[in-house]
Amino acid sequence: MEEHELIRQALRGDHAALSQLLQLHYDFVYKYLLKITMHPAMAEDLTQETMIKSIEKISLYNEKSSKFSSWLMTIATRLYIDQGRRRKREKLWQEEQQQSLRYMQWQAGNQHEDWPDVLNALTELSEDSRIPLILKHYYGYTYEEIGSILAIAEGTAKSRVHHALKQVRKELG
Repeated sequence: MEEHELIRQALRGDHAALSQLLQLHYDFVYKYLLKITMHPAMAEDLTQETMIKSIEKISLYNEKSSKFSSWLMTIATRLYIDQGRRRKREKLWQEEQQQSLRYMQWQAGNQHEDWPDVLNALTELSEDSRIPLILKHYYGYTYEEIGSILAIAEGTAKSRVHHALKQVRKELG
């Protein structure tokens, strides 16, 4: 079946035609993303995200304004750019956190206060672990309350606190 016909069927809701169409373009998109990312795993992830996004947005594709491959490349490129922006924001945020931590340590030293080793251990935890641990052991919230605050299951809150405590104990020796 020709690509043109597959596109028409996909636009009419034919999932098999859409699947076949995306299979035809998968390698094309992957190789493009591999060239711009220079990272095989990232290219694979972005290719899969591109395919998912194209499934979600197929109804928006306009055959008269661009070729299907161009439409897929646009989606792939935008996803790559968005990922780069997220990484940049995350990097800036991490740098700000490190600066804040150094400032807090400096301030404690200037005020002749000890900088507790536990605070250094807390900085080593991921945010997903650190927040529930602090809510539980510094503020005394129940697992149910922690789950509610973080929009996670009570069991998940309990598990995160448990694993965070384990890691902190390991850090403190």
